[in-house]
Amino acid sequence: VPPMSETTTQTFDYIVVGAGSAGCVLANRLSADPKVQVCLIEAGPSDRTLLPAAYVRTPAGIIRLIANPRWNWMHQFSPQASSGDVPIPCPRGRVWGGSSAINGMIYIRGHRLDFDRWAAAGNQGWSHDELLPYFKRSEHFEPGTSPWHGQHGELNVAEQRSPSPVNQVFYQAATELGWSYNPDFNGPEQEGFGPFHVTQINGERCSAARAFLHPILHRQNLTVLSSTLTHRVLLQGTRASGVEISQDGRVWQLQARREVILCAGAINSPQLLLLSGIGPAEELARHGIVSRHPLPGVGLNLQDHQDIVLMYRSDPELGYGISAKGLLPLARSPWQYLTRRQGPLTSNTVESGAFLRLAPEDPVPELGLIVAPALKNQPQRLIPVGHGISLHVAVMHPQSRGRVRLNSADPHDKPLIDANFLSHPEDLRKLVAGLRLVRQLAATRAFSQRLKGELVPGPQVQSQEQIEQWIRQHLGTVFHPVGSCKMGHDELAVVDDQLRVHGLQGLRVADASIMPSLITGNTNAAAIMIGEKAADLLLGTAPAQPSNVLQGEACT
Repeated sequence: VPPMSETTTQTFDYIVVGAGSAGCVLANRLSADPKVQVCLIEAGPSDRTLLPAAYVRTPAGIIRLIANPRWNWMHQFSPQASSGDVPIPCPRGRVWGGSSAINGMIYIRGHRLDFDRWAAAGNQGWSHDELLPYFKRSEHFEPGTSPWHGQHGELNVAEQRSPSPVNQVFYQAATELGWSYNPDFNGPEQEGFGPFHVTQINGERCSAARAFLHPILHRQNLTVLSSTLTHRVLLQGTRASGVEISQDGRVWQLQARREVILCAGAINSPQLLLLSGIGPAEELARHGIVSRHPLPGVGLNLQDHQDIVLMYRSDPELGYGISAKGLLPLARSPWQYLTRRQGPLTSNTVESGAFLRLAPEDPVPELGLIVAPALKNQPQRLIPVGHGISLHVAVMHPQSRGRVRLNSADPHDKPLIDANFLSHPEDLRKLVAGLRLVRQLAATRAFSQRLKGELVPGPQVQSQEQIEQWIRQHLGTVFHPVGSCKMGHDELAVVDDQLRVHGLQGLRVADASIMPSLITGNTNAAAIMIGEKAADLLLGTAPAQPSNVLQGEACT
């Protein structure tokens, strides 16, 4: 992968900006034709050097990646009155693999109604049954053959190798509350509690880079530029003609014969459009940027899964922690990992959970629950010392909407991210209900025998007013920003259902920013699916045949 100064051509058929979940898929699929020249640009470094490779490949290495500016953009949601006037971390991967290299590796696709709603809004080809084949195309489902899963894809999806004892206690507690056990959240039904499948292979992380990019680096028609910042998209009239980039202080331009595809994510893709003069005219004028193409929806419609964390002291045997009794398991863990790929270092630190309806008439689960086998908080926030567990609860379909704005016209400056979390009263109502539900879970016989008291928020937080105030002051997210380059056909849509930027030629966006609304669960699998579908759209390949797997029924 040569630096640009050694590259023989500065003109490519396709330029893909961002080597994240969707970008790695696109680079793979587009460069499969040896006659097509593809350039993949990543602002961060390769994941194949000693660091960050050791942290990326080791699942528990997420602890060193999630708040490290060497491999993380370290974005923050700006302080907002509706959420306690405190900044909230928004980690985004800045390394080959993007956020798939620093995330919790949970493989969740979302509920079928999430995608059917996209299609019902006029986005042709985006219903669940039309998208399921794209999910399956990427996947190798290690547990075995299933009508709901793929077997021949590059992305390895596995069961966790050394789950913590807390999971079985959680299952017993959830059963006490009458919840249903679900062995596969990507199967015929998403609701219930159970283990998460993870994007791992042989006990190691299987990021999008490892799955889709590493195996094709030998292709002569693929150029990968690392540690290269994209400044803006170049326009000739209404056609995207290339990009302006910088590497090691040198600024130059690359030309695209066919198309430029932004895969920079829900924060950086709208920032790039704005820097290119594409977006709301008043936002561009505020920074002295010439308006090349007015598009009012750029940066709007931002959403994330708003989340709170309750922490409980526990028996040392229940999870991981720093104590005299807990040092021996931690001391053994490197040997277990190096010799057998077993033990705590294979943990993604978020091993099991649940998707729950708040009311029987809810069409989809409204709450997501995550069980962590340690005291665990948002990045850069205080974590108590000792043994315990953390129970996350998040709103799956928030109604609050934020936006991404420019901080300046300098591409090196981070954008401003106004989340407006809890600005809609329904989001706060659901989190209050979620907190009370977690407390019911902790009070079950199974958990109460093993827990030693509520650390956070603590038993003193009881009244409706106290709970609401605590939520506002301690709100976080599950790191799933989407929606800021919305797909659709209304006045705020940025791309159409072919992922083409409205009113322009040769420019598409293909990442989580195009999601009109959040899905029920983690967004990485869906971002990879978007990369798969975008490849078919770009290559003019016939759409994948709709799946004949129906809800609650096996494939015929």
